[in-house]
Amino acid sequence: MLTRESVLRRAAFGDAPDIDDREPAAAANPPERWLAAVVLGARGGYAAAMTLLEPLRRGRDPLLAALAAATLASHRRQLGGHAAAVPLDGAALRHAALAAGPADEDGLDPAGALADALLGLAADNLGRGRLTAARRLIAAASAHATSWRTRVRLGWVSAEVSLAAADAAAAVPHAERAWAVARERGAARHEIKSALVLGAALAATGEPAPRERARDLVEGALEATGKYRLGSLAWPAGLLAAELDPERADWNRSRVTRELYALLPASDPEGRRLAISSPWVPI
Repeated sequence: MLTRESVLRRAAFGDAPDIDDREPAAAANPPERWLAAVVLGARGGYAAAMTLLEPLRRGRDPLLAALAAATLASHRRQLGGHAAAVPLDGAALRHAALAAGPADEDGLDPAGALADALLGLAADNLGRGRLTAARRLIAAASAHATSWRTRVRLGWVSAEVSLAAADAAAAVPHAERAWAVARERGAARHEIKSALVLGAALAATGEPAPRERARDLVEGALEATGKYRLGSLAWPAGLLAAELDPERADWNRSRVTRELYALLPASDPEGRRLAISSPWVPI
């Protein structure tokens, strides 16, 4: 019989993101509450996720505090708040340095927590145009890439840094590896985001065949965000789809607007403020 923790873990990192809403709501112990926050954040339920994360990141367990702080930082970045994420990722790094515990297949362990914090800081620097710092942090995180989840995230951030440096040729292999690892693992949410990162990298090459593949990847990912109710990925997928399919660009942009206006009420006040003021979020 599946435990609630195993159901939530499968939703967060496996092949069943679209679990019943009652499962996250019933999370009882700290690990369950962190997993529930991951699931809720993926759906764009940032306010509900923060309610679960705040006590965890202030708690006495360094591992859970690190994971919770890095998760909240990720949610801030998803709303365009890269600067706001920095102190959270810094706190995650401090907690992770004190964490102890056995290895975990999904990287919910000290090595995974360290990598989460370092990659979060890399993404924070990337979002503020600090590519050299981002590369140094990626290199530091690579020493802790002991789980499939860390390897996928390492591929995402590495590809995004290469794209920011206008080096699509370097971005594609990083994105390909992330997509392959996520697919092999059967991690639906990570596969969808990996498809979006790969689609962006392929499109940036400017070559017809890669752009055609990019369109197929992004269209499939966009459809999957609806199937699994992944609001955090739906609007970035819509923006990419608009760029890759000019004939449906207006429809996809209107969908992005609808997704964002549905997402904002589910965010906490600080998240809404960040999104409205961010140049990254087209509101």
